[in-house]
Amino acid sequence: MTISVLQRRPGAPPPPDGSAGRAGRSAGVALMLGSGFSNQLGAALGALAFPVLGPAGVVAVRQWVAGVALLAIGRPRLRSFTGRQWRPVLALALVFATMNLSLYTAIDRIGLGLAVTLEFLGPLSVALAGSRRRVDLVCALFAGAAVVVLARPEPTTDYLGIALGLLAAVCWASYILLNRVIGQRLPGAEGSAAAAALSALLYVPIGILTLLHHPPTARALGYAAAAGILASAVPFVADVFALRRVPARFFGVFMSVNPVLAALIGRVVLGQSLQWVEWLAIAAIVTANTVSVLTADHRAPGPSAVARRARRGAW
Repeated sequence: MTISVLQRRPGAPPPPDGSAGRAGRSAGVALMLGSGFSNQLGAALGALAFPVLGPAGVVAVRQWVAGVALLAIGRPRLRSFTGRQWRPVLALALVFATMNLSLYTAIDRIGLGLAVTLEFLGPLSVALAGSRRRVDLVCALFAGAAVVVLARPEPTTDYLGIALGLLAAVCWASYILLNRVIGQRLPGAEGSAAAAALSALLYVPIGILTLLHHPPTARALGYAAAAGILASAVPFVADVFALRRVPARFFGVFMSVNPVLAALIGRVVLGQSLQWVEWLAIAAIVTANTVSVLTADHRAPGPSAVARRARRGAW
């Protein structure tokens, strides 16, 4: 990441549909792939610390490490933030503080498959709500159905666990939309850094109480810290830059690669086997995303469209 990118002028007009042409779309796809891979690898490492720290302890350490790392990377100039910039940052901080804890607690109560399936309703809703093209709707629904097949959720009567999974879905949808707004209003990674730091502060009392009840080991702290970098700090930065290059609806469809990456990392890192139906689901998700990428609209907006958006204050 270069200084010129980090110091990008806030409020720059977003390209059409969040894309700067084919090159911008390709860069956005690369960023999303990198974000997803890092996120799932970090989650796998963080899960290794669950027996010692518990979900809340792992999330607390993740938030602390991510907050420190992003402050060093983004170096937000907090005193120069305006009210218009602070509002989405504060909202994103609350989302950061809620998203992982609700998901991990849901996994603990209702299992990984159902929790992941419920969480994916968030980006899927963003994709469906923001789409004006039939091909996007088909790709989103096709990918969503494949995610259900891949996750293979089991029925449950744990309504609290279901509610927590749905809360994680709301958080993920909010994360996508807020990151897009922050990417338009603040330069570089300043917005994500400020939100991560505030979220880390919210976890200070929770983390202290949790770690007092679950005495940590050096190995468990190392796993949780690695998760903070790979599953929090790296995706936060990558996603905010990706959402400057691709529309939120496209981002929502592409998030279906996360269960795929999780399955593949589980296969390579944890030695988990995949059945043929799971390989078919992976192929379906990859196909849906490939179609969405190849059929994306790369046309540039005309001057009149730019002027209209400027007058509406969209930037």
